[in-house]
Amino acid sequence: MIPQEKLAPVNRALREAFGATEIEDVREMTKGHGFALVLRIVVQGRPYLLRIIMRGSAMLGPERQFTCMKAAVDAGLAPPLWYANTDDQVSLMDYVEEAPFPATEALVRIPALLRDLHALPPFPAGVPHLDTTCMFLMHKGPAVDGFLSKLQEANIFSAADAEQFSTWHAQLSEIYARLGPDLVSSHNDLFKPDNILFDGNRVWLVDWEAAFLNDRYADLAVAANLIVTNDAEERLFLQHYFGQPPDPYQLARFFFTQQIAHLFYAAVFLWQGSSHEPRDQPPAFTDFYQRLWSGEINLSDKSTKRVFGQIHWERLQHNMRQPRWNQAVKILSERHA
Repeated sequence: MIPQEKLAPVNRALREAFGATEIEDVREMTKGHGFALVLRIVVQGRPYLLRIIMRGSAMLGPERQFTCMKAAVDAGLAPPLWYANTDDQVSLMDYVEEAPFPATEALVRIPALLRDLHALPPFPAGVPHLDTTCMFLMHKGPAVDGFLSKLQEANIFSAADAEQFSTWHAQLSEIYARLGPDLVSSHNDLFKPDNILFDGNRVWLVDWEAAFLNDRYADLAVAANLIVTNDAEERLFLQHYFGQPPDPYQLARFFFTQQIAHLFYAAVFLWQGSSHEPRDQPPAFTDFYQRLWSGEINLSDKSTKRVFGQIHWERLQHNMRQPRWNQAVKILSERHA
């Protein structure tokens, strides 16, 4: 299961971490591994997580990944780390045996965890063309231009929707450019529950492939989609992050960033899941996310990706026509006149 070319680095990791090279059991993990091979291994009767970066290593910046991961481990936000070698691109950490994580409990624990993450010393800056977060479309440049060209060529929107997408993209980008930077150490890959592990006692964040310095509200907006279902829960979620009830500006910026996320996930996942098959009526936004949170569905197959893009597009269409959108723009514009 371990590729031949990675056997020597893995054996070196096992020797340095445990003084042994025998793996008693190995199982490939199917969730949240991105560009890496992620294996649950048993060494000396104890399970560990072996992560091997397999491709695109230079492009992805393993130094940045390992730097962010180690900072999170030292802060108690990621599972204990036994070995990490940037040159070999191999790491070993404790394996977390997951327990059910009720959304009601997550509403309190996750924002508190993000508060601690965002308080860490600044992570390294990201690279625009490697930004896979919901903020990607807010960065002007050849990477965004190239993606928008591919999106247009894929012809996934009707003519009316394509025009609306361009209008909202321009509007969101113009407003965001006027906002003062609020950059913090961010995980950047919390739009799905795979990277949030609950062991019955505490919450851990894993997979730091996309971590870098990013807008504070990016992690908040995408994590909230997983567990927030109404306005009262949104205020509770933000209260546990800020340590007090959110003020009008915080609510406005959170809501604004959510629309950036809806735009991004609609574009990316409709593009990834594009097909010539007619689209079915998608489920309700909160229903889909509740099933995603519970593990009933995942985003690995093309049809589910298409549905994921659809629900974000419909949520964006709904939100951009609500009074709250105009109120948020007014509050942000007054603060950043």
